[in-house]
Amino acid sequence: MNKFIKRIFGIDKIEAETKRAIEEGEIATKLAQQALEAAEAAKEAERLAKLSPKELATERKEPWVAVLETHVNQDNVRNGFFELDWNEYFVLQLKDAGYLGTTDEAIVDQWFQELCRGVGSEEGIDMTRRGSGYVNRALRADGKTEVS
Repeated sequence: MNKFIKRIFGIDKIEAETKRAIEEGEIATKLAQQALEAAEAAKEAERLAKLSPKELATERKEPWVAVLETHVNQDNVRNGFFELDWNEYFVLQLKDAGYLGTTDEAIVDQWFQELCRGVGSEEGIDMTRRGSGYVNRALRADGKTEVS
């Protein structure tokens, strides 16, 4: 009987349209939420794309180190230096690996010297440094250590 009354007064059609409108509204809300999430993801991807490799690694809390420049003394090719840059997570990784030092620069310098000795040894190079010149370390105003 209830269905009969609803049909007579057209309430069944109103209820069906209301139900359909609610379903369409829910679909529209989901689509709007997906669009918002996609826009936020695109904005984040754009922000990350603008970061340097160092900034990106730091953002991700990953260790990062790079050789920025290699300088060779033109008068004596046995002398030169590398300019390194790193982030705090690289220093933490070195500390976890047992490297010690009073400054980040000292820790990275210790690692780099060991790395160079290892590469030289693997290539069969005499690592006693006879005739190879000298090593000069200087702390620069920007906080980096210059080794030449």
